[in-house]
Amino acid sequence: MRSSLKIGTALVAGILLATGCGSTATSSDPDAVVELSLWTGFTGPDRPAYENLVKQFNASHPKIKVTMDVQPWDAIAQKLPGAWATGQGPDLATPNFDPGVLFNYVKTNSLLPLDEAVGTGDGKLNAGTFPAAVNTAFTIDGKLYAAPANMATLVLYYNKAMFAEAGLQEPKTADEFTAAAKQLTKTEGDKVTQYGISLADHATIQMWPILQWMNGGDIVDAKGCATIAQPASVQALTTWADLVVKDKVSPIGQTGADADTLFSAKKAAMEINGPWAAAGFKEAGIDLGIAPVPVGAGGPVTLASTVPLAVGKSTKHKAQALEFLSWWTGKTAQAAFSDASGFPPVRTDVTSSNPVVAPFAAGLPHARLYLPGLPTSPKIDADVYVPLIGKITRGEPVEAAARSAAEAINQITGCTA
Repeated sequence: MRSSLKIGTALVAGILLATGCGSTATSSDPDAVVELSLWTGFTGPDRPAYENLVKQFNASHPKIKVTMDVQPWDAIAQKLPGAWATGQGPDLATPNFDPGVLFNYVKTNSLLPLDEAVGTGDGKLNAGTFPAAVNTAFTIDGKLYAAPANMATLVLYYNKAMFAEAGLQEPKTADEFTAAAKQLTKTEGDKVTQYGISLADHATIQMWPILQWMNGGDIVDAKGCATIAQPASVQALTTWADLVVKDKVSPIGQTGADADTLFSAKKAAMEINGPWAAAGFKEAGIDLGIAPVPVGAGGPVTLASTVPLAVGKSTKHKAQALEFLSWWTGKTAQAAFSDASGFPPVRTDVTSSNPVVAPFAAGLPHARLYLPGLPTSPKIDADVYVPLIGKITRGEPVEAAARSAAEAINQITGCTA
């Protein structure tokens, strides 16, 4: 579930046709099976859970067949904008794991509003059961444009064996967290043989905002004005940049995949990640601990993640696509998906029987979305926030870098406050 948030430009029609996109033509035969195409970026260890959910839908809806085409997130980002903008492409898709990209698709009139499907009971999209943050992220100009393909929070994964060897317990406070990161880092001369934590700064679901939130800091306020240069954020960024630069608690410049690989290889003692990573870590033979993100001055907090599942406006099978979304987010499907995947259900009225889900579900009440509700969030992430973390983890003074970042964010959002 990790990748860049950039959205590519439209491809030429010949390339679009070569991808095999587009709906099956409507048939006059009432017994004909309607075929729906679905593009997703779920290439990780959680992929089978999504595929099984599609299989369950197809088995229970004999007149509708959904085919899920799994592609890397960056491939979808390159192909989907042009495909949907030109009336081609799949019936349904998860455009990106960043809800902010929905604004781009609304601008090109590429998304089908879902409001007519919203309601209660079977066969309806029961948006009232989605977490409030989800509906806020998926609603633009008063219209709902996506349903949640999943819902997740990030937790602290840790290697129990490494902690036991160091005589440490699960960190519960921010001070214990930073102390553990330092103590669990081992070196031989100038070479690091074990990192205290594996942090990523690009091509990833963001980890660094959590470190700011823990201390009461943030990136922007509700009006889109930068807060990243305020004292709480500068203090948090300084603490963690120093840990990386001076104490070498994590490698510099890791992608999300790099960070996962390092932890899986038992070369790092901790990583902040979501439920999609649990299966892979366990398969790697790690004596795995899963804990809430430690609590700092800002109180309990973590990052919420939700992937939008949207319908292309040009679909020839609107009714069937909406039926799929309603089923996907229904009680039965969400209970089955949560049990199989380890993700919390996307509905607040469903409880999973999978014990792995508990720590992720426990984080929902205080989880926050990254740069929520901002049409410029992809640009802020790619052009400002990711470069900022890259600079300060390579030794650039934090306060000056944060001031420059704040100016750049305000230029992007148009904030004049």
